[in-house]
Amino acid sequence: MSTPVTPSVADTVENAIATPEREQPYGALGLKPDEYDKIREILGRRPTSGELAMYSVMWSEHCSYKSSKIYLRRFGDKVSDEMKERLMVGMGQNAGVVDVGEGWAVTFKVESHNHPSYIEPFQGAATGVGGIVRDIISMGARPVAVMDQLRFGDIDDPDTARVVHGVVSGISFYANCLGLPNIGGETVFDKVYQGNPLVNALAVGVLRHEDIKLANATGAGNKVVLFGARTGGDGIGGASILASDTFADGGPTKRPAVQVGDPFAEKVLIECCLELYQGELVEAIQDLGAAGISCATSELAANGGSGMKVDLEKVLLRDPSLTPEEILMSESQERMMAIVAPEKLDAFLAVVQKWDVETSVLGEVTGDGRLQIFWHGEQIVDVDPSTVAVDGPVYERPVAYPTWIDALREDSAASLERSDDPEVLREQFVKLLASPNLADTSWVTNQYDYYVMGNTALSFPDDAGMIRVDEESGLGFAIATDCNGRYCQLDPYAGAQLALAEAYRNVAVTGAEPTAVTDCLNFGSPENPEVMWQFGQTVDGLADACFELGVPVTGGNVSFYNQTGDQPIFPTPVVGVLGIMDDVSRRIPSGWQDAGENIYLLGTTSTELDGSAWADTIHDHLGGRPPKVDLAGEKTLAGLLQAARDEMLVSSAHDLSAGGLAQALAEATTRFGVGARVWLREIMERDGVDAATALFSESTGRVIVSVPREEDVKFRGLCEGRGYPVLRIGVTDDAPEGEQAALEIQGVFTVPVAELRQVSKATLPAAFGAIVDEVTA
Repeated sequence: MSTPVTPSVADTVENAIATPEREQPYGALGLKPDEYDKIREILGRRPTSGELAMYSVMWSEHCSYKSSKIYLRRFGDKVSDEMKERLMVGMGQNAGVVDVGEGWAVTFKVESHNHPSYIEPFQGAATGVGGIVRDIISMGARPVAVMDQLRFGDIDDPDTARVVHGVVSGISFYANCLGLPNIGGETVFDKVYQGNPLVNALAVGVLRHEDIKLANATGAGNKVVLFGARTGGDGIGGASILASDTFADGGPTKRPAVQVGDPFAEKVLIECCLELYQGELVEAIQDLGAAGISCATSELAANGGSGMKVDLEKVLLRDPSLTPEEILMSESQERMMAIVAPEKLDAFLAVVQKWDVETSVLGEVTGDGRLQIFWHGEQIVDVDPSTVAVDGPVYERPVAYPTWIDALREDSAASLERSDDPEVLREQFVKLLASPNLADTSWVTNQYDYYVMGNTALSFPDDAGMIRVDEESGLGFAIATDCNGRYCQLDPYAGAQLALAEAYRNVAVTGAEPTAVTDCLNFGSPENPEVMWQFGQTVDGLADACFELGVPVTGGNVSFYNQTGDQPIFPTPVVGVLGIMDDVSRRIPSGWQDAGENIYLLGTTSTELDGSAWADTIHDHLGGRPPKVDLAGEKTLAGLLQAARDEMLVSSAHDLSAGGLAQALAEATTRFGVGARVWLREIMERDGVDAATALFSESTGRVIVSVPREEDVKFRGLCEGRGYPVLRIGVTDDAPEGEQAALEIQGVFTVPVAELRQVSKATLPAAFGAIVDEVTA
C-alpha cells in the first residue's frame, strides 16, 4: 500500500493557463531561455511546474543528445548489407541486439556515469553498473556479464586515491552482489582526467530470439505499472543538472543529484522480470534510469505512437514529502515500468508479489496521443509525449579547428632520443612495465568476481572477456573495449579508428569473429567549438571504420561536459566490440603455456612512437601523429586468426598495442610463467627500424602467437596464403634446472619472469594499498 501523504499544492494545467506571466526557475533546471520559450510555443501557454520538470530532464544534453544528434545520424547513413546481417535491434532502443546463432541473441551496451562518480565515487560507480544492467533486463535478456572502462587522474595526486577506492569498491560491490562476472575493461591514469574521471560501464545479456522486448507502449486500455524500489529524493536533477554541466574548479558539489543503489533489490528485480517475460505478461518495458518517470512515461508513449494517462500520487514513495515535480525527476534506482494487458494484470501482480517486489498501477495507455499526468485528481501534465522524448532541441553547435593542434602535431616523437645501449633499453623496458597504465591491474580486478555463474571462458588479464552462451554446443561471445585518449588528442578521426581497430583485434586474438559495436563517446563541453570539431571527427572516423570492417554500431552513449573549468578531457571514444565464438572450448589465451613453441610476429613494425607509452613514460611527451591504421589489414588478420583457431595451429595469441612488442612479450611471459628467447635482428632488418623502435613502437595490425612445432609448416602456409606478413622472432623457453624462467631479448637484455611480475605488480599497491585476496576460487 502507498504511504499516506498530504497532497502538495500542485501547479495545474488550469493554473498555468490562468497565470501566463508567472516566473519559473527554468535556468536552475538547466534550460536555456530560448528552450523555455520553445516549450511555451509547443504548449501554447507556460508549462506547469511538472511539465517544466519533465522538459528540463528530457531536453538535457544527457537525455536528448541535442548537440550530438546531427552527428550520430552518420552511423545510420553508413550501413552495408553485411552490417545488417546479424543486427536484430539497433540504435534507439535501450540496447542493441545481435543474432549469435542457434536461436540465441546477445544484447550489450556501454554507458557513462562520470560526474556522479567524481562527486560520490562509490554510489556513482555502483549505480552506473545498476543502470546499464537494467537496460539489458529491459530488452528481455538475462544479464550475464559486466565490464568497466575507467579513467582517473594522476596516480600520485592525493585526490586520485579517493576516487579510485570509491569507484572500484562501488563497481565490485554492485556487480558481485548481482552475481555478475566482471570480465574485462581498462584502467587509465592521466592528469587530464584529474577533476573529471570517466566511469563507463558495459553490460551484456543473453536471450532467445523470440524473447526480445521493446520500449513501445501500444494498445489503448493497457495498464501502466511501476514496480521495483520505492521512489526517493536521490538523483533529482541528475540528468539535467549534474550530467549536463561542467564542474567548477571548486571540487565535488551537487551531491544530492547522485543516486543511491541497492544491488539486492536489483537482483530480485532481474529474476522477477525474467519470470514475467517467461509468462508473456508484459507488452513493453522500460527501465527507470536518467530522468526517471519523466523518461519512462514519455518514451514509452512516444515510441508506441500512443498516449498515456497516469495518476502520480499512486507512485510508492520512500520520502512522503516529495513534490510531484520531484517525483517526476527522481532517478531512484532499481525501478521498471511495464505496459500490461488488463487480462494479464492479475497474473502480473501474482509474479511481482511472489518476488516481494512493490508495485503500483499508475494508469493506462490511451489512443489520444497525449501524455496526461494527474496529482490527486488535478491535471499537472498535458503534453504530446513526442515533444518531450523525441522532438527536443537539435543544435548545430559552432565548430572550429583547434588553434593548438598543428603545433602539437608538429612536435613529433621522432626528435626524442632513442638509445641502442642494452642497459638503457633494459631500464626503459622495466620503467614502462611499471608505469601506471601498463602495470598489472590486479589491485582493481581482484576485487571483482569473474567466474560467478560458471560460464566465463576468458577474463582478466586476457585481451578480451569471453562467456559461454550454450552449454551443449559451446556457443559463446567475446567482448573487448578500448580507447587511447592520447591518440585521439592528436587526431580524433584516426584515434577513433584506432580504438575500434584495437578492440576488434583483441576480440580476434581470442578466436572469436568480431561482429558488432557499442560506444561511449566522452568529450568536453559542446559549447566549445573545438570540442565539437573533435566530436565530429570522432564520429566520422568511427562510422567510416565500422563500414569498412562491416560491424554495425548497435547503440551507446554520448557524455559531454567532461571538463573542469575551461580544460576539457582528451577525446575519449570508448569502443566495445562483440565477437561470436562457435565453441568456447577452442578459445585462444593471451599467454604461452608450453616451452619449445615458436613465437611469430604477425604484421610489420614502423617508426610509430608518437603518442606512445614510451614517449609518455620515458620522455613525458605528447605530440605528432598517431600510428596509421590499416582496416583492410585488420580484417585479414582477424580472418587468419579464425582459420588458425579452426585448424588449431596456435596455442596463444596476444595483441600489440600500448607499450608495443616489449609490453606484449612481458604480458605473454608473465601470464603463465613460461619464459622466452626472442631476437630483434630480423624485425630490424626486414622493417628498417632500430632496436628501441622494434621494442616500443605501437604500429597497428600486429599480434604475437605461439605455434607448436608440429604445426609450424601449416601455420606459415596459412599466413602466406592470406598474404599477411609473418616473422619467427623467438621460442618459448623453460628455465634450466636450478635457474629462473626469464624473458631474454638476445643480445640486448634478460629479465627474470619473477622480476617482471614483481615490477608490474608493485605500482598500484604502492599508490592504493595492498592487493586484496582474490574473490574467486
